[in-house]
Amino acid sequence: MPEGVSESSGSHGSAANKEPSYDRRITVFSPEGRLFQVEYALNSVKLAGITSVAVRGADSVCVITQRSKAPMDPLLDTTDPAFSHLFQITERLGMLTTGMAADGRSLAQQARNEATQYRYKWGYEMPPRMLAQWLADRAQVRTQHANMRPYSVVATIVGIDEEKGTPELYTSDPAGLVLGHKATSAGHKDFEAIKFLEENMTSNYLSFESTIEMAVSAMRHVLGDNREGYDIEVGVVRTRYPAFRTMLRRLHKYPQGGQNILDQGGR
Repeated sequence: MPEGVSESSGSHGSAANKEPSYDRRITVFSPEGRLFQVEYALNSVKLAGITSVAVRGADSVCVITQRSKAPMDPLLDTTDPAFSHLFQITERLGMLTTGMAADGRSLAQQARNEATQYRYKWGYEMPPRMLAQWLADRAQVRTQHANMRPYSVVATIVGIDEEKGTPELYTSDPAGLVLGHKATSAGHKDFEAIKFLEENMTSNYLSFESTIEMAVSAMRHVLGDNREGYDIEVGVVRTRYPAFRTMLRRLHKYPQGGQNILDQGGR
């Protein structure tokens, strides 16, 4: 036995090695009742450095997110849809994914398949609430199996409910929790954005223009001061025009010479 190592210390070391690794096994609760892998997944959403904001008005919903940062490879085409975080699921349904881009694209494709099957089976478009619950159920199942990892994505679902004719905004996180919102934020600076929205959203009946302006103001609040501005993606849906539309725009922390995002067309 090496000098300085007693039998007791060796036995304690071997016992310690046999203790379950609570932070490595998603199916094992820690003594405090926590699932560390789920918490790690929630934290990983912030690692992409992207912040997203969503606001629901009286007749519309607006979602805004930062465009993915330019890659190191200058030969990549950054206008390719692969760099987008906004996905049209159906004509009336849109989804914004914040977190790992590959997980977001995978979820969007699965959501499109599910929404198509729903319409084929029931004869009308899938409501936003149903899609959000379906995504949350899939996420929750991934917290029960050791051979899966949670999705590193917070999905924000927006749309117009075809039956009720109202705008709806929901989120589904890696833990499988689905929530409805008047306004919300996800990603790198979500706490700052949510605090801004709590302090400035004095009405739940914002007009279409006010809904967009509120979302833009919240995004400006969390952006750093960058002379070149930031590329952002904007998604909107209205009761008058229920189709989900997206735009790619440049936003500065401080408005530049009467800059107004509402004056610019969509893509």
